[in-house]
Amino acid sequence: MPTTEEARVSPALITTPMKTFRGLLKTMRPHQWTKNGFVFAGVVFDGQLFVLDSFIRVLLAFILLCLVAGSVYIVNDLADIASDRQHPRKRFRPIASGQLPLAVARIAGVLLPIAAILAATFLGWQFAVVLLAYYLLQVAYSFRLKHVVLIDLVVIVLGFIMRVGAGVLVVRVEAFSPWLYACTATLALFLIVGKRRQELLLMAEKAGNIRVTLDEYNLPLLDELLRISVVGTMMTYLFYAVEAPSALLAGTNMALLTVPFVWYGIARYLYLIHVKGEGSAPDEVLLKDRPLQVSIVLWAMVCVIVLYLIPRMM
Repeated sequence: MPTTEEARVSPALITTPMKTFRGLLKTMRPHQWTKNGFVFAGVVFDGQLFVLDSFIRVLLAFILLCLVAGSVYIVNDLADIASDRQHPRKRFRPIASGQLPLAVARIAGVLLPIAAILAATFLGWQFAVVLLAYYLLQVAYSFRLKHVVLIDLVVIVLGFIMRVGAGVLVVRVEAFSPWLYACTATLALFLIVGKRRQELLLMAEKAGNIRVTLDEYNLPLLDELLRISVVGTMMTYLFYAVEAPSALLAGTNMALLTVPFVWYGIARYLYLIHVKGEGSAPDEVLLKDRPLQVSIVLWAMVCVIVLYLIPRMM
């Protein structure tokens, strides 16, 4: 007998394999794969970005991370069908709306991570272990940990740190500063707290129906966490800029030139949260806010100059 969810699937939405494929791809949330870009931190800040073998290995790691992350989103949507159908936007997701058949979603949710983790062994067993640990942590988050106040934030932060660690493992990183792990953690906390804050404002008294932990949060707490994470991000990045091995190789503190762009990016995101009422999802904000995009591009350009050009000129 079909389940209640299966009975709600509209045949008109799944008449062709192409529609099903598009629904599967949408469920895997390609627009959120930008977060997996943190896997490039090790190869970039170790000065190996233009080393072909290192770049290819990290690129493959990025692709495998995207597959695993996509499978986690599938599992998450399968677990959240009921709550997603009450959300003003999430109710249009392929699984919640019925565009993606539950059977297809379940098969993909099982096969994709298995295939990705097996493929990861070719890049090193340490990377495969991290990828497996990341998947298990995210599945635990989907079914249980996201309902535990504060732990839900910790798990997301750990996910970002694991992305960075995965990139470090697939190449021989020699000059990677541990301050970037700390900066990654505080930046991730800043982004996720901003998202929680906007969810709380958007849903008001119905917030707990969408995300259980929102019943345990309030604006004063989230604003305090936001302030802590902002200060933490700026301080840890500043420490990196002063003590980064790559900057020291250049015999200067030129990495400090990147600090203003980081400051502006954080300030811009705060502006979007508090003034424009945005920030519901950091990746969505990044993809549509031009000043924020420009600041990131300029930061990246200055990083390349400091890490790759200045050392050769010294």
